[in-house]
Amino acid sequence: MVNIDGQILLFIQEYVRNTICDIFFKTITHLGDAGIFWIVLTIVLLCFRQTRKAGIYSACGLLASLVVNNLILKNLVGRIRPYELVEGLQCIVAPAIDASFPSGHTGASFASAVSMYRQLPRRFAVILIVLASLIALSRLYVGIHYPTDVLGGLVTGIGIGLLANVVGDRIDKLKKA
Repeated sequence: MVNIDGQILLFIQEYVRNTICDIFFKTITHLGDAGIFWIVLTIVLLCFRQTRKAGIYSACGLLASLVVNNLILKNLVGRIRPYELVEGLQCIVAPAIDASFPSGHTGASFASAVSMYRQLPRRFAVILIVLASLIALSRLYVGIHYPTDVLGGLVTGIGIGLLANVVGDRIDKLKKA
């Protein structure tokens, strides 16, 4: 699997990377650094009564993603970054200091976006899912994650986002009862 992962990254490097895309995907990937975009959005949503539930769900999703992806899975799996193993692969952002699997950027992005999906107007929710997808793709483009790292972050992020909704909805029902 590592060989296929590496070949996909080398293909992206050889046939997809270009100056315009470099600028675009570097910018997109940095939106996910330390979850900053999602954290700021969550704080803004918490400030307004009509969006507070979305902010609460997102905060729960982000916290759960941090614990599951960054504290547990990355340390448990300990996968080495692709630019350290795949011969010829060049990472075009600063090297990361933590393990590669799963992608924390992807996990946090999808945990936040999915947790807010039902709480926000559809047009905003769809934009957030698209942004989460672009952040996930950017991790491949810049060469900092294997495709399976991104897939792992996608699966955990979606699962955590859905769980945030289920738990939040149940708590709401208990409050109203």
